Amino acid sequence: MQSTGAVPQRLARPIALGGLLFFIDALLYFAYRYMVVFGREVTGTLNTRAVGANVMLFTVFALHHSLFARDTIRKRISRTVGALERSTYVWIASALFIAVCAWWLPIGGVAWRIDEPALVWLLRAAQLLGVWLTLRSALMIDFFELAGTRQIWRVQKDAPSTTFKTSGPYGWVRHPIYAGWFLLVFALPTMTMTQLVFAVTSSAYLLIAIPLEERSLRRSSAGAYDQYMQQVRWKLVPHVY
Repeated sequence: MQSTGAVPQRLARPIALGGLLFFIDALLYFAYRYMVVFGREVTGTLNTRAVGANVMLFTVFALHHSLFARDTIRKRISRTVGALERSTYVWIASALFIAVCAWWLPIGGVAWRIDEPALVWLLRAAQLLGVWLTLRSALMIDFFELAGTRQIWRVQKDAPSTTFKTSGPYGWVRHPIYAGWFLLVFALPTMTMTQLVFAVTSSAYLLIAIPLEERSLRRSSAGAYDQYMQQVRWKLVPHVY
């Protein structure tokens, strides 16, 4: 097991496993809130104050992600908790995501309502494709690495791989998890304004994050990500973007 800094090693695995479970709980809670609670139609007109409050709420979550993406912040945290650096991120991000979903303010109105059966089935299929694309892509790059548990079991001599996959969804676009998210949040037959504001806000953040994330990967991968960009040209949509 790698060093866990000031955290006793006997606590490292329970903390990492707890973070994994908390991460899964946060995703399930989002699915319930977005599809069920946010999907309830609210009477009234568009409340700009509620929209602004929701955007600010999501911004807090987004800023946390941006801060943890900085090498200086990650190095400081690593000096304190060692291999639990990723798990620390997962615990905080999961708590913030749950808070965003719990405190998201309802907004009156419906953005669109589609009743044509063929179109409804098409949208449901697109949403399921988004779920599959997200899960498949996460598993391909190691879900346990994302959740922070793999780092605890990795022996000290192992080093993170700088090879980027070009098979499956990662051979279609460079950010298939984000592409899956777009399908997941937008492919709805009935889109309430509460859902639409969440979908637009979260998707706007991803569009802003992509170039920043790629810049960091190019800087830290010793040319491996530049090669990957040459092999996989598109970011989110094949032959479009």
